[in-house]
Amino acid sequence: MKRKSIFLIGSADGKKEIHLDYIHANALKKYIFQDERHRKKFKFIAEIILRGLKNPQVYDKENINKCADDITAMKFFKGQENDRIYCKEFARNGMTKIVVAILLIQRKKTNHIDKRIKQIVEVISNYDYEF
Repeated sequence: MKRKSIFLIGSADGKKEIHLDYIHANALKKYIFQDERHRKKFKFIAEIILRGLKNPQVYDKENINKCADDITAMKFFKGQENDRIYCKEFARNGMTKIVVAILLIQRKKTNHIDKRIKQIVEVISNYDYEF
């Protein structure tokens, strides 16, 4: 069964979009919009994604295994709270890149991907969405 997503923001040219997982949307919105600091960081990360830029310090692939090669993470406040929003990337009609923000993990404590994070990434790598 396909999961639902909520459109959040798109690029000016319509070729890139950021969506929220419907089930986790309230928690994600609460985190992103809770204060000015979080809003600014999200806006910065969203701009990186929507403009097609690379900045592994704030948005990068989570290289767990070959099955999870479309899983990425928005990295909030590295070296501080070290929060993550795990995402999955899709291509629609071969033209539009869609990033679905799925799950928030607060206060990631390790520099590497621990067993718990690996399990989460493997589960969300199997999610499919209707757009």
